Amino acid sequence: SFEGRVEVYHDGKWGTICDDQWDDRDAEVVCRQLGLSGTPKALSWAHYGQGSGPILLDEVQCSGNELSLDQCKKSDWGQQNCDHIEDAGVSCDPFTGTDVQLCKSDAVEGTVRLAGGRSPSEGRVEVYYNGDWGTVCDDGWTDLAAQVVCRQLGFR
Repeated sequence: SFEGRVEVYHDGKWGTICDDQWDDRDAEVVCRQLGLSGTPKALSWAHYGQGSGPILLDEVQCSGNELSLDQCKKSDWGQQNCDHIEDAGVSCDPFTGTDVQLCKSDAVEGTVRLAGGRSPSEGRVEVYYNGDWGTVCDDGWTDLAAQVVCRQLGFR
C-alpha cells in the first residue's frame, strides 16, 4: 500500500512516468501527494513491473518541496522517449523513519526541512547553514514564522 509503479491520470486516461531524471526528490513529492509518510525512495527500470497504455510524463525534476508532480519541472504531457521498461516506481516506506533525507551536496544555505514528524508536513524545523543542519530556537516563534516555513516547503 506504500510502494509501486507510479501512474498518473491526465486527459481521461491513466499512464506511467518514464524514469529519466527520476530520483528521491520526485519520490518525496509522490509520497506527499498520496498523503504517505516514511522514507521516499525512487525506483527505476520498471522495478514494480511494466505498465501498459501511454507513458504520460518524462524528465520529471522536482525540488522535493512541491505539493504535487504537476508543480515539478517536467516534459510536456505525452512527450517522452521511453519504453515501459523505464517505468518509474516509488516506495514511501513507513518503517524506515520519517526524517527528510537530504545529502549535504543537495542542500544550499538557508534550506529548511522538517524532521521527526509523523508526516512530511509536520516536525521540528531544521535549517542548513555553514555545511550543517541545525534546529531553530522557539524564542519569538510565531504563526507568521511557521507560515513562512510552510510556504518555503511548498505547503499551503
